[in-house]
Amino acid sequence: MCLIITAVAAVISTLIWKLKFNTGNNYNLNILSLMYTAAALMWCCDGVASVLEGEGFFDISLDDTYLGLVIVFAGIVFWGITLLWKKFTAKAEVA
Repeated sequence: MCLIITAVAAVISTLIWKLKFNTGNNYNLNILSLMYTAAALMWCCDGVASVLEGEGFFDISLDDTYLGLVIVFAGIVFWGITLLWKKFTAKAEVA
């Protein structure tokens, strides 16, 4: 479920970045999209390693679902921190 959740988050954030907010770079949606895409690629590599060990590609369990949700939440938190960092460094450059 980690792969599915992060892949959906990557697709949604990329679509929002490319379709809605392409006129300005105020929200740095490219960073959010990159984080989720990288996480989805990481889970793909984990799935391949699981297949090579004789397990299934997808882990459909409640714990794996919680992990996927934590990854999405952590991405939003880190993205928010980058937005705050950009805001405060822009004010410091003006002063």
